[in-house]
Amino acid sequence: MGNLFIQFSCRCWRQWFVVLVVLLVSSELLTGSAGTEERTQPVKIGVLTGSWGPTPEVVGLRDGLLELGYRENEQFVLGVRFTQGDLTALPAAARELVQYGVDIIVADYNHPAKAAQMATSQIPIVFIGDSDPVGLGLIQSFARPGGNITGMTCLYLELSPKRLEVFREIVPDLKRVLYLYAAVDAVAVAQARAYREAARDLRIELVEKPVRTEEEAQATLAQISKGTVDGILVRSAVSLNIPGFVQEATSHQAIPTMWDVSFYVERGALASYGPELHEMGRQAARLVDKIIKGANPAEIPVEVSPKVEFVINLKVAKALGLTIAPEVLYRADRIIR
Repeated sequence: MGNLFIQFSCRCWRQWFVVLVVLLVSSELLTGSAGTEERTQPVKIGVLTGSWGPTPEVVGLRDGLLELGYRENEQFVLGVRFTQGDLTALPAAARELVQYGVDIIVADYNHPAKAAQMATSQIPIVFIGDSDPVGLGLIQSFARPGGNITGMTCLYLELSPKRLEVFREIVPDLKRVLYLYAAVDAVAVAQARAYREAARDLRIELVEKPVRTEEEAQATLAQISKGTVDGILVRSAVSLNIPGFVQEATSHQAIPTMWDVSFYVERGALASYGPELHEMGRQAARLVDKIIKGANPAEIPVEVSPKVEFVINLKVAKALGLTIAPEVLYRADRIIR
């Protein structure tokens, strides 16, 4: 009989996107269900993501399980299926995890969660990071999710107006801001509405650019230069590889960017205001723990991640010629120097 193996390695994607690649290479089924009984084999946790590898949420999940006392490769193993920004590949990737016989599926963001939901009504699903799980049809309510799914949600959408306000505090001359997003991303579309209202109140011109292909995203950014916009708002969801294209383009054009997560700030973006992804993953480990111990995901309340962080890359600010007010720096949760 074969076993389920985990292989860890690091690679740099386009010199800035560094991920931990985890490959699920076996399809052996475990005997028995996830419960409190003695196990002879580790719990197989299949992770579904549209990214290029395990995201900070997934790393946080692993760390959280270790903190709870689980021994990796003895009591649990993680296998990641990632689709490199291709949302159309997610349903097939979700079905692969089901065919491999994983005991639990963990999905980050809304598209992977929907793909997992469509692939199985039996295997427990834990989502991490969805902004509107009720509106997306993932759950019936936060208190009683129903079905085979529960998870951790965050405040991407609700924090949008404050994010734009903070962006202007960092860049006082911010008058024209680009928001490039995938037209098929329901949360991004809702976020555009929130940014639109906030921009009107702040007397900022929001340049909305919904795109449907990677080529369209690249072409849009090719037309943007310093002077045509004063900054770019970026959603971190990897749909159409928009984050990668923005990071690549702005590194050459010296345009300030504001993100909803700190991952990109740590890799050369200016600032972020949003949920702390690693912490969300750690919190999701508690939900996985409950399922392993026999709890029904339909009855595990969906939790809202409370931790919001404001991060500034001071080195990037100096390179852009920005002098950030001391009171703004004081409010930052983290300053990267």
